[in-house]
Amino acid sequence: MNFKYQPKNTNDSELEITSFMNLMIVLIPVLLLSMTFTQIRVLEVNLPPLTGGATASPDPQSELEVRIEHTGFKVLLDEQVVQEIPLKENETGKHYDYVYLSQVMQSIKQQLSEKLDIVVISTPDVEYQNLVFTMDAVKSYKTVVAASVVEIELFPEISLGDTTLVD
Repeated sequence: MNFKYQPKNTNDSELEITSFMNLMIVLIPVLLLSMTFTQIRVLEVNLPPLTGGATASPDPQSELEVRIEHTGFKVLLDEQVVQEIPLKENETGKHYDYVYLSQVMQSIKQQLSEKLDIVVISTPDVEYQNLVFTMDAVKSYKTVVAASVVEIELFPEISLGDTTLVD
């Protein structure tokens, strides 16, 4: 008994992937267009030097501070209040007025053109986003020069403080 195994005659068929490829051609650009791109911004915060500060230099140095309080901002120059900026009220509630703070900083920069440092002091319960917006407002402002938007530097050397240490 000699049995020989003979496979059935099968037709080799090709794999039909045309519809899948058409789907990928449409799906990939749609996914790429709907993808959100995130931007990470970094604010550089410098600590004041430990070399003696104002006593190391024979020239008198003025200290500029912005205090973030529950009632708004206080701008101080040499421990004297220059400007108090109250909270701005609109239909959604009370908010800090960063635009007016930036305008005050611009006028102070005109008086103290060589000064680059500022101290931002906040209460411990100030929200992080308010602190970042305040740092943005005192660091620089945007304006239009020759039909293009440019960023003008105000006080880029920012130091942070806490009112529990100051009061």
